[in-house]
Amino acid sequence: VQLQASGGGLVQTGNSLRLSCIASGRTSSSFTMGWFRQTPGKEREFVAATTTSAGRRIVKDSLKDRFTISRDNSKNTVYLQMNSLKPEDTAVYFCALSLSGNLPTYSNRYNYWGRGTLVTVSS
Repeated sequence: VQLQASGGGLVQTGNSLRLSCIASGRTSSSFTMGWFRQTPGKEREFVAATTTSAGRRIVKDSLKDRFTISRDNSKNTVYLQMNSLKPEDTAVYFCALSLSGNLPTYSNRYNYWGRGTLVTVSS
């Protein structure tokens, strides 16, 4: 399985970005795709996840008023819509795939990782 994240960039506070993650390769019929983010010196932080079947979703509580996760199974793609961005959202954002269909929020439950895409929010 390969994951390719894209959509990061430099934006000003209050603007929006949409990240995309395309999964390729062999996968099971039901799995979870998630987004994490990481800043230097800190652990990887869960952001959001969605299952590919049943369409269950979860977003970190502190972000759910600004971030939305969605998927397009026909394209094997998951999106992270980020609105009203703040400087503290600056991080490298990683997409990941878990063979569990139970929406795990811990990074060690994810089996495959993309390379990450940098999001920088200027004040």
